[in-house]
Amino acid sequence: MGVNGLIENTILVRVNEIKQITQQVKEFSFIPIDEFNLPTFSGGSHINTYVATENEIICRPYSLVHHSLIDNTYKIAIQLSSESKGGSKYWHERIKIGDRLRISYPKNHFPLSSRAKHHVFYAAGIGITPFLSMMKELKSKNKSFELHYTSATKSSSAFYDFLNESYKEETTFYFTKELNSSRIKVETLLDHSIGTHVYFCGPNRFISQFNESAYAFGYPKSSVHIEVFTPQLLASSRPFEIVLSNGTTKQVPVDKTLLDVLLDEGLKVPYSCRVGRCGTCEVNVIDGQIEHHDFLLDEDQRKSNKTILTCVSRAKSNQIILEI
Repeated sequence: MGVNGLIENTILVRVNEIKQITQQVKEFSFIPIDEFNLPTFSGGSHINTYVATENEIICRPYSLVHHSLIDNTYKIAIQLSSESKGGSKYWHERIKIGDRLRISYPKNHFPLSSRAKHHVFYAAGIGITPFLSMMKELKSKNKSFELHYTSATKSSSAFYDFLNESYKEETTFYFTKELNSSRIKVETLLDHSIGTHVYFCGPNRFISQFNESAYAFGYPKSSVHIEVFTPQLLASSRPFEIVLSNGTTKQVPVDKTLLDVLLDEGLKVPYSCRVGRCGTCEVNVIDGQIEHHDFLLDEDQRKSNKTILTCVSRAKSNQIILEI
């Protein structure tokens, strides 16, 4: 799908600075091409980036780690993944200063709660990125918060020096491969007082572990917040067939999502997060069994088999009929 086929409003920007934050993390700074003022955003926001390669448009969401009103810039930080399917690998190896690309307007599916008496952030690896803007917002409002940040080593800890300088009192570091360093434990969740809201961001396994523990320890669902940027990898995925309202049938292969196939067909289906947590891509199901992998639907909605989040969920039956 070409850039002109994008289904959301975008901003044309230019890469004006690239910094090596750690061996595996680079920070990219953007400025708009014209006189456009980049929109302000709330803590926890992200943008979708659209990079045009020789064969495709790569769409990836990244947290906004900084916004300068003075020089009208956005900044994102990207970790090179060993399992990259083109996103982080392309950014690290091909993107250079002066390159142009399109970005979405800021979106926020991971906002700060206005009801929290105290905010506690749990980050693993590159999961630190959404918390940078969230802590900045809380600091400016003199709100109570703390950060628990785990990574392999001090040198691989993105923004380590910045955090030590700006949030030294609020931050506790944990290093899994440093001598004499303590490891982060889910039991830390028990140390927080009533009224605390907890926020988790990092690898899916880390998020699941802390998310499940928070509920097991008695945290109400409204006090637990998660941010995910990559859908869970499903080794058991298998192909299935979809039938559209006009009778057209299409195959969804193992290496593509239902959303991918719908977009390939040129259908103007809405989407946003691509990880099953915002609900934008929800489609009604007329018939068929669903294998749900989202973070949004409740148990009753899942059991009804009447709706599917096309960005992550798949068919459990060989075929599903969609109302689209």
